[in-house]
Amino acid sequence: MWSSLLLLFTWGLSAQANAIDSYFQEYVEDEQFTVVYISPRVFKFVDDLTRDGLELDDEEAKAFVDVAADMRGLRILSTDVTPTKYYEEAVAKIDTKLYETLITIRDRDGGRTELLLRENTDGKLEELLFLSHGDEEFTLMSFVGDLDLNKVMKLADEMEEENR
Repeated sequence: MWSSLLLLFTWGLSAQANAIDSYFQEYVEDEQFTVVYISPRVFKFVDDLTRDGLELDDEEAKAFVDVAADMRGLRILSTDVTPTKYYEEAVAKIDTKLYETLITIRDRDGGRTELLLRENTDGKLEELLFLSHGDEEFTLMSFVGDLDLNKVMKLADEMEEENR
């Protein structure tokens, strides 16, 4: 019985990953979208460089490398054409109930931004999903890997400090 439940749970997570993959693949060649895909190999390359003794002076770069070492992939889709339509479509296709909401921002103009996380069966952070839309743009970002939320927050802090 337990193996059946575990198989069903694993299949559910796999189906969810496939929903994001499917949504991403649907628009990867669409000229209306800006598309970014960074493969696991790039993150391994960054990790190998740091293990080989690459030293970084910049705190933001160090924080990025620290997060990148744990990542297996990054996908970004963005468009300024009918952003609300694409946001609603993404939310309908991606079962956001499998994620825990970290941040939700709704502005008075109807825009919405959500930062969601998904943990694996061991309780480790496996994916950060960012969904955002407003009058001008829709963006979906999926960060996948064995992520450490403290490292991610440190990177966010360093990026915010750099922009001040």
